[in-house]
Amino acid sequence: MDTTAYDQFLRDKMALAKDQGFDVSSHDINPLLKDFQKEIVRWAVKGGRRALFTAFGTGKSFMQLEICRLILQHFGGGMGLIVCPLGVRQEFTRDAAKLGTPIRFIRTTGEATDDGLYLTNYESVREGKLDPRGFTVVSLDEAAILRGFGGTKTFRTLMGLFEGTSTYRFVATATPDPNEYIELAAYADFLGIMETGEIKTRFFKRDSTKADKLTLHKSKEAEFWLWCSSWALFLQRPSDLGPEYSDEGYDVPPLDVRWHEVPSDHTKAVPERDGQRRMFRDTVFGLSEAAAEKRDSLDTRLAQMTAILQEAPDEHYVLWHDLEAERHAITKTVPQATAVYGSQDLDERERAIIDFSEGRLQYLAGKPSMLGAGVNWQYYCHRAIYLGISFKFNDFIQSVHRLRRYLQAHPVRLDLIYTEAERSVKKVLVDKWERYDRQCAKMSALIQEHGLANLTKAHAMQRSLGVQRQVIEGETFTLVNNDCVLETAQMPEASVDLIVTSIPFAFQYEYTPSYNDFGHTETNAHFWQQMDFLSPELLRVLRPGRVMCIHVKDRIVPGGLTGLGFQTLHPFHAEAILHYQQHGFAFLGMKTIVTDVVRENNQTYRLGWSEQCKDGSRMGCGVPEYVLLFRRPPSDSTNGYGDVPVVKLKPHTETPNGQVIPYDYDGGKIVPGTGYSRATWQLDAHGFARSSGNRFLTPEDMLTLQHAEIYKRWRAESQSTVYNFARHMALGEVLEREKRLPSTFMLMPPHSWHPDVWTDITRMRTMNMLQERKGQEMHLCPLQFDIVERLITQFSMPGETVYDPFAGLMTVPYMAVKLGRVGMGCELNTRYYLDGLHYCQEAEKQRDVPSLFDLMAYERQELPDALEPQPEEA
Repeated sequence: MDTTAYDQFLRDKMALAKDQGFDVSSHDINPLLKDFQKEIVRWAVKGGRRALFTAFGTGKSFMQLEICRLILQHFGGGMGLIVCPLGVRQEFTRDAAKLGTPIRFIRTTGEATDDGLYLTNYESVREGKLDPRGFTVVSLDEAAILRGFGGTKTFRTLMGLFEGTSTYRFVATATPDPNEYIELAAYADFLGIMETGEIKTRFFKRDSTKADKLTLHKSKEAEFWLWCSSWALFLQRPSDLGPEYSDEGYDVPPLDVRWHEVPSDHTKAVPERDGQRRMFRDTVFGLSEAAAEKRDSLDTRLAQMTAILQEAPDEHYVLWHDLEAERHAITKTVPQATAVYGSQDLDERERAIIDFSEGRLQYLAGKPSMLGAGVNWQYYCHRAIYLGISFKFNDFIQSVHRLRRYLQAHPVRLDLIYTEAERSVKKVLVDKWERYDRQCAKMSALIQEHGLANLTKAHAMQRSLGVQRQVIEGETFTLVNNDCVLETAQMPEASVDLIVTSIPFAFQYEYTPSYNDFGHTETNAHFWQQMDFLSPELLRVLRPGRVMCIHVKDRIVPGGLTGLGFQTLHPFHAEAILHYQQHGFAFLGMKTIVTDVVRENNQTYRLGWSEQCKDGSRMGCGVPEYVLLFRRPPSDSTNGYGDVPVVKLKPHTETPNGQVIPYDYDGGKIVPGTGYSRATWQLDAHGFARSSGNRFLTPEDMLTLQHAEIYKRWRAESQSTVYNFARHMALGEVLEREKRLPSTFMLMPPHSWHPDVWTDITRMRTMNMLQERKGQEMHLCPLQFDIVERLITQFSMPGETVYDPFAGLMTVPYMAVKLGRVGMGCELNTRYYLDGLHYCQEAEKQRDVPSLFDLMAYERQELPDALEPQPEEA
């Protein structure tokens, strides 16, 4: 292999994300902007697509207006658009007048008739009244509206409208919640920095029960936040940019937080699902119970709110609430309060917000989810009462900073009312608040350490090129920490008897912060270009006539990326077949591994029950996994047999020297047996073991069994009787009526008899099971033991070498050792390599240690006379 060409391919990956804008001088920027604001404007204009996550009161509207003006000036004309929440347009109109920048508010596309800067609300874009395409520059103010990634009409509409449009895009919000990673992913996706799917797989481990519940890998935490800082500016105060920028006038006022606990009515505690009564109410059990708790305690909480208002009757107050019933109760209890709500006329709503911000109203009632973003109330109000609390931290922190922001002249007091049953809600809210403060400090430190201009370069430096090669050998395994392309190129020809591997799914996952990582590729074509260096070497090292097993899965493509508006499927397995055929492998066929469609939907929201009810034409089907079987053609093509065939002796078959060689194995050791029987062959051919059953399941059986037992009994019946679709449906509906049908996994999947379909793969039986027990980092895509075990047994013989070029936690070498083979694996990620090494060492030790049954058999043997114990020793 030409290692020079491969080295150049890797170095081409190192190109930094290029700025898409242009340089501007500080002298070109409006002199009304402060020095730190000018620096931010220059950084944003040069980048072309950037996020301004600067603290409340730092002048985001000034900076957005100036960014748009400079871009339009650079092109000698064109139209710019700033999209903002309701009630915020007066802020932009006022600031634009101060800067001398003309701006017009519009609600429809037809109103944008001339070059210049325009302002609109999100509602106009979402409802299709205004099409943002055709604008030279677009900036989303309080872009936290994107946080409902994928699931909201606003996000889907905005992504569809902006796809492939203006180069110059910006977002601005003061509170990107570091507790909600999906929000940051939505910003990056909207700006065109990186697709959300790639962000998820590159930095996070996923929850199989919920699509957007992400946990940041500890090993990738520093890289993730440095990556965020390469396109988003997290700024708390001017001095974050350097000591030359003064913090004078940017002191946040003190915050006085007072919690008021009121009693709960525990006589209304809702029983458990199994009917067991509870002694106390606790809203941690569900959202419906939380809402019930709020309704039942409304009078008590209103009394507490009234008492607080009476302490300072002349103050101005924001009265925050979550339920419509609370809004009606507030306006009844405080008649002079003006409420803002969803069905209200937009102009009326906006007028109320403006009147309160300018001191003409004393009381304003609203939901944090509606009024928490964009508006500035620091001039006439410094008191807020929360009639209730919820888990929604982002809405809460936004509402806090409507008052607590720069230019607030008074300490801000917050009175939060909650019940005994909501203590758990309070704890979650306080914990998230503490994490938010810590993360804000961390982001400021990154800017201070690297400087605004060097963050992109600093992020690129976090990724390595190459790895220090390590090799550790045991008696039955060889494990290498290296780039698999370079390692495989050094291996002798025809030195491997079987290859079993799960290749990276193109750019779907990234396993290592290295340019060598196959997942660190931009497109499918880019991925297969790197695979072009490896595949010829895999063909070369595989013994002629032997098999390579490739585990793959097709990829789901979000509708926002295709412009179709619905999710589609990318046939990755078909690309793999074509690729390996082009490199000389013969395609033998493929095994289909059935997966749980309920779990898949929880991860992707692609197969939703509700969506199917809305439009049955939108939903596809579950995505199985595949094992693709390839073969290196043998040297002798006249009969098709391998140069060294995988021989399996039938029962009592004698070898040329007259010995009967058994084929049965226990823990990788040869034990007495009868050879490779017809029964064993049938199981190998079918790929799954059938269970037995002697009668149909009845609904009564279903209702009295635990879920695990229902699953086993259902599999036994479906594989031992003639399948009846109507009966399958009826049994499921019985469970649904009794609320026993799970929403997190498929309890009664259709089981297949077909030999090319494996339906009994245990999904959790992987190396991650062992990793989790030890509290160590889990693999992104672990390969199941069941799959590897069957492939090794079917396509290799004892003592032969089984190789995995993408070994991960060394599942393949580990199983090879346990099955009496020689395991060989190559892995780029050093952490995975070291963890997998430990497992292989343990497997080798277990092979050499006799089991209890071995010892019992040994004790039953007749010992030679010389070894018989003497009477005095007995």
